Amino acid sequence: MSEAAEVWITGIGLATSLGEGLDANWDALTARRINVDEKGFAPYVVHPFALVNLDAQIPKKGDQRQMEAWQRIGTYAAGLALDSAGVKGNKEILGRMDMIVAAGGGERDLAVDSNILNLAALGNAAPGFLNERLMNDLRPTLFLAQLSNLLAGNIAIVHGVTGSSRTFMGEEAAGVDAARIALARISAGQSDIALIGGSQNGERKDLLVLYEFGGFNLKDKFAPVWARQNNAGFALGSAGAFLVIESKAHAQARGARPYARLTNVVADLALRKHPGDVTTTLEKLWSKLGKIDGQGAIITGATGAEPVTSEERAFLGKHRGFAVRATGTVFGHTMETQFPLGIGLAALSISRGALFSPNDPTGLEVEMPTPPSQIVVVGAGHWRGEGMALVEAIK
Repeated sequence: MSEAAEVWITGIGLATSLGEGLDANWDALTARRINVDEKGFAPYVVHPFALVNLDAQIPKKGDQRQMEAWQRIGTYAAGLALDSAGVKGNKEILGRMDMIVAAGGGERDLAVDSNILNLAALGNAAPGFLNERLMNDLRPTLFLAQLSNLLAGNIAIVHGVTGSSRTFMGEEAAGVDAARIALARISAGQSDIALIGGSQNGERKDLLVLYEFGGFNLKDKFAPVWARQNNAGFALGSAGAFLVIESKAHAQARGARPYARLTNVVADLALRKHPGDVTTTLEKLWSKLGKIDGQGAIITGATGAEPVTSEERAFLGKHRGFAVRATGTVFGHTMETQFPLGIGLAALSISRGALFSPNDPTGLEVEMPTPPSQIVVVGAGHWRGEGMALVEAIK
């Protein structure tokens, strides 16, 4: 049996509420800056997307018009990742680059929904009314909600990524599996290079309503993730995070410089029937990652929703030698995108020789004075799904 290929992270594309690109996001993290809106969707708190020049990554206006916001965010971030990896416009590489996207159900057309509900409430709903309105009012790319694989399709059209394509659904767990399966394929020699990631438009009223049904939304006033015990919930964030990962041999052959090594990704699904189930599952995943130094760091996508955040905090309490950072405080909760975002920030931190600043009044997050050589990325879904990734410096 041949030895598993080493896998490098060679491209990172971030477009978030803090800005576009690695420098803008890093500078904001260092300055402890947070972009949050408590009024626009009151009583719900959201992290709105930063303004970008879409033409820079999606040059055709027609392409921009036919996408909804979540697709524009993701396609933009994917372009940044390809630029970062030095493969933008390289038809030979893009033509065989695999793509795994983690995506939600897409955006609804709220104007159509509202019109249907208003007419129905007025008693103007004749037989066949609903079917007629859906057929006449929705665009061809919509059927109740946009198809989740439209993001991958737009990335293929705009950027020319035309190798194999997979789209995973399943909220936070989809982001974990996108990374896990891409890593497994490259490690096994089934693929040389892949684009992975996701995007989220957190400024969607339909999503806010959906998550309110489960009591998951953060309301009224923003607070960091670790300070929400008395006001539990997540603040949805708008972000796109994509990564280019490839085998060491492939990267070296084209002269690519890596940010870090993606060593392992593991996943599980706690039943969550009893208190402590998530804590136990996270410990099991930790034991499967491989050899971990005692002075590393942890970047977690902790949501702020309960009881999962408290159970994750109990897990972190067993690993006090690790400096912790919660992406949900700064970026909001970006669902499918949260895990790729964490991996991207881990690789960026390793490449810059420093963990970004803590942003937490409770004392759980502390400064890390030494450069991190290992960072564990943790993802525990607000409702289901757990995962971890080990990102390491290349020696």
